[in-house]
Amino acid sequence: MPKLEILQYPDSRLRTVARPVDAVDDRIRTLADDMLETMYDAPGIGLAATQVDVHERVIVIDVSDNHDEPRVLVNPEIVEATGAERGQEGCLSVPGYQDYVERAERVRVRALDRNGDPLEIEADGLLAVCLQHEIDHLDGKLFLDHLSELKRKRAHRKLIKHTRLSA
Repeated sequence: MPKLEILQYPDSRLRTVARPVDAVDDRIRTLADDMLETMYDAPGIGLAATQVDVHERVIVIDVSDNHDEPRVLVNPEIVEATGAERGQEGCLSVPGYQDYVERAERVRVRALDRNGDPLEIEADGLLAVCLQHEIDHLDGKLFLDHLSELKRKRAHRKLIKHTRLSA
């Protein structure tokens, strides 16, 4: 399986809103497998298709300690969100930067699995945060968008400087 390239901030393609998947077929399953390999290699706990320049509603997640509980969600949508908590987040598309973000404490998400069967996940903790973070990517949003304007500007300057130094 090929490792996919992860788009890096400030790449404008990260702002693309992903379109729904019409059918979960071998192409989508191969994409999900490639995304999982890319996520594990990065290493990360979640990856949205948008981050690998595929603008379809597919995310992969594995928040397990041993990285042995991969989840594939096709056309995920948050149908309920309750509570609020603040936690530190990072992103494979925003390397070297973390900040505190407020998210719903609990979410209920509906999606299709890798076989196209409906599934529903009720989550809290790290899984809830990861689901919200990855679904944001499908909507063209980054965790930076949840920061105050001042923090966003500081992060942008820092990340642009980091990008120049890495080039």
